[in-house]
Amino acid sequence: MKHYRLYSFLLFILLITGWEFVASSMSELVLPAPSVVLTILWNGLVSGYFLPHIYRTAAEVVLGLFFGSLFGLLAGIVMGEIEIVRRILLPYVIASQAVPKLALAPLFILWFGFGMTSKVVITALICFFPLLENTITSIQQTDANKKELFRVLNATRWQTLVHLKLPAGLPGILAGFRVAVVLAVVGAVIGEFIGGSEGLGAMIIASQGMMDTPLMFAILILLTALGMVLYEAVRLLEKWLLKPIHKERKK
Repeated sequence: MKHYRLYSFLLFILLITGWEFVASSMSELVLPAPSVVLTILWNGLVSGYFLPHIYRTAAEVVLGLFFGSLFGLLAGIVMGEIEIVRRILLPYVIASQAVPKLALAPLFILWFGFGMTSKVVITALICFFPLLENTITSIQQTDANKKELFRVLNATRWQTLVHLKLPAGLPGILAGFRVAVVLAVVGAVIGEFIGGSEGLGAMIIASQGMMDTPLMFAILILLTALGMVLYEAVRLLEKWLLKPIHKERKK
């Protein structure tokens, strides 16, 4: 494991070095050097210039992820358990996801205004489907022999769901949550692109208008860092939740 981390770090150094070398022969407007980008990033963090925008985007991501994942999980449980509900609603859910969110963003801003609400709604809608799909699949793929055992023991439908289907499907559900975390950042930025004066997405539009490419790269680094921190937090949560399951399998 340590060797893989070392190789990954060496690859990072190689990429940064290559970036610096290529950027040295190009205009800063086209491709700024990492040394220039990191200087702007550091100055912006130290001065506090980036902080309100980081807080705004992070709040939109967390709230959108929470509501989207919550409704996705609950809807997935209902649709996974009740076949008639799944057959009736699933085509509409798929249709809603087939529409590009960038096309829906102006409509949400018209409905919910230019504040945080419209961005949270867009983010929640993007996070909804991964949890829904993975929850339905996880519940339906529960081991048939275990379900038969619960039936023989006269377990109720609720008991079977809580004590068998959800614990057995937890790895798949959490995998959907990991996907939703990454998409949440995309959703918040899309909302800020269309209508917003605050947030990292709005800063990208502003830097584009000023033709400030180094600032744009600095903001992209912040968005990447935000997504990676949230992903790592979910991965640690997943490891903690699945620890009892792994212990049980080793017995």
